[in-house]
Amino acid sequence: MARALINVPATAKRGEVIEIKVLVSHPMETGYRTGPDGQLVPRDIIRRFVCTYNGEEVFSVDLFPAIAANPFFAFTTVATESGTLAFRWLDDHGQGQLETAKITVT
Repeated sequence: MARALINVPATAKRGEVIEIKVLVSHPMETGYRTGPDGQLVPRDIIRRFVCTYNGEEVFSVDLFPAIAANPFFAFTTVATESGTLAFRWLDDHGQGQLETAKITVT
């Protein structure tokens, strides 16, 4: 299962543009590399990454085999109200993960 480092400001003013940064630790095997036994290493990439802010989608991306291991995402959104940012991703094995971060808007 992947881990994530998430950087979200703890506080923001209403209407302020905030930057969100996420680094997902994941090997991202393309399925084209051979292992020590000469067999192809099975593909295992994050297929979809989505960020929601109080349930509303603010960022999403579909990933493909050309993406590097440990993908880094940086994006912005407008701070509208206090709440939760939820980060979800799903990989080729059907395993998903959810991480959250709180933000207080004044």
